[in-house]
Amino acid sequence: MATTYLDTILESHRRRAARDQRDWEVRVDEVRYDGPSFVLVLRQGSSPFIKVIAEVKRRSPSKGLLAADLDVAELAGIYRDAGASAVSVLTDREFFEGSMDDLLLARRTVALPVLRKDFTVSENDVLDAVEAGASAVLLIVAALSDQELTSFLELSDRCGVDALVEVHDTDEAQRAVDAGARIIGVNQRNLRTFDVDPEHAASVIAALPRDCLTVCESGLTTVEDVERAAQAGFDAVLVGEAFVTASDPSALVKAFALVPSGQRA
Repeated sequence: MATTYLDTILESHRRRAARDQRDWEVRVDEVRYDGPSFVLVLRQGSSPFIKVIAEVKRRSPSKGLLAADLDVAELAGIYRDAGASAVSVLTDREFFEGSMDDLLLARRTVALPVLRKDFTVSENDVLDAVEAGASAVLLIVAALSDQELTSFLELSDRCGVDALVEVHDTDEAQRAVDAGARIIGVNQRNLRTFDVDPEHAASVIAALPRDCLTVCESGLTTVEDVERAAQAGFDAVLVGEAFVTASDPSALVKAFALVPSGQRA
């Protein structure tokens, strides 16, 4: 079987984690998050609009450099002022040219919840996110065993942060539910080929419990794409590439944030 993008990225991250000699069990009692809640901002409440998680993203493995002169503080401020509910920051350096410095800068710049977007493969990855001020961590079901997924969810909860659990199909959705995920993101991008199927998320959301918060990820480039996600019943959309490559990211964030929320079928 040919090596995929996901295989290559995970191999690199697991090698890094294997070299990490820090004892997470010694660290854990000193690490506690007390900032804005990611899960609370995603709850629709009385808001009639879908929530927008706007991403700081410099590069894509499949498309290369997206924003050569990206200014994290400026972009995070634009996102906040345009109506984003939360900010996502890619911290993978090797494949996305992100860094923990980007996360720290976004955290200092805006009072919105911040998601650490990375390939979490160890307890120390979770604790590093909490120490940097992340409100939530990303857990990719395709990248983790059931034991890892459950363990990282429990650790996140212990530290006071939320976890966005990412799935790609109904089998992964069931694994996420069984592990106790409260926020489930359906990625329309196939992480093995990096192709995007804009109809995919709507077919997966039907498998999710109604008490789960749901996020549609990847392939959202137009208001119509966001409307489709809202009509399928998603609580939020996570958008990066469209915003960082837009000539006027503020206008695009505003347009997405004014899409009326829908109801699950």
